[in-house]
Amino acid sequence: MSIRSALLIVNYGSHRLLEENLARTAVPENMDVVIVDNLSTPEERAELVALSARAGWNLLTPASNLGFGGGMNLAASAAIARGAEVLVLLNPDAYIPEDGLARLVAAGSEPGTLVAPMVLRPDGGHFSSAMEVDLATGSLRRAVGGRRYAASAIWVSGACLAVGAELWNRVGGFDDDYFLYWEDVDLSVRVVAAGGRIKVDESIVAVHSPGGTQGGGRSKSAIYYRFNTRNRLVFAAKHVPPAAQRRWVRTAPKAAWDILLRGGRRQFVRPLRTLWPAARGTWEGWRFVRTAREAATRHG
Repeated sequence: MSIRSALLIVNYGSHRLLEENLARTAVPENMDVVIVDNLSTPEERAELVALSARAGWNLLTPASNLGFGGGMNLAASAAIARGAEVLVLLNPDAYIPEDGLARLVAAGSEPGTLVAPMVLRPDGGHFSSAMEVDLATGSLRRAVGGRRYAASAIWVSGACLAVGAELWNRVGGFDDDYFLYWEDVDLSVRVVAAGGRIKVDESIVAVHSPGGTQGGGRSKSAIYYRFNTRNRLVFAAKHVPPAAQRRWVRTAPKAAWDILLRGGRRQFVRPLRTLWPAARGTWEGWRFVRTAREAATRHG
């Protein structure tokens, strides 16, 4: 009996990249392809409507930008309503070569398991596999040869992963509080808390071009800096005890600087696209932590 599955992709201003990468991916004949177009421009929406009609994709067109997590939640709900038992999430700037997608569906059918492939950059360098977050400080690293941190959690990237519909429903999908970035770290932690497990099958490969939807190159977008700095602290508010939260807040300026350096120093000539979004995100994250603490105090 074949597994009913769906490939879920959230698009934002990148229909050409999406078309190119799906052409590189061997999508099984019986697999439902569900695309959510987070509204960018009317022209992009029209292009994707036409492309989806030609390709036979199921296109969902919300009236606004729901973010990555919100878009994936919408796609997952639609796919599950159409009978999908296994969901494969894929970025529009990623593809899965050879028979990797079919193998990922099979791996994702294992009950209670969130599965990710080895995700490589186009040059063959590592992008993600089993990753580790230090719950004491918020540091992120690849989990190689066992865990380095005394208190940590394993997570996998939302760039490409597979999960059964039952487990997805059990944990409630992505948390809409994140909008963009860190929602995959949060999902991984909640999967384990709900009795599931994280698995990386390194024999399956996905190729991801980081920043491909932002135009490529080393520089990042203002949205990247804002939500990476903000959501680091949102995660702390949700998943670490108060003493560790205070440590995450104290180290937020250094963390923001490290995030900024991912785009290189040359970009600092444009502070409205770099320094200001990082400062804003740090402030928003701190306010989220403070609000969560106040709510916890009121409720005992």
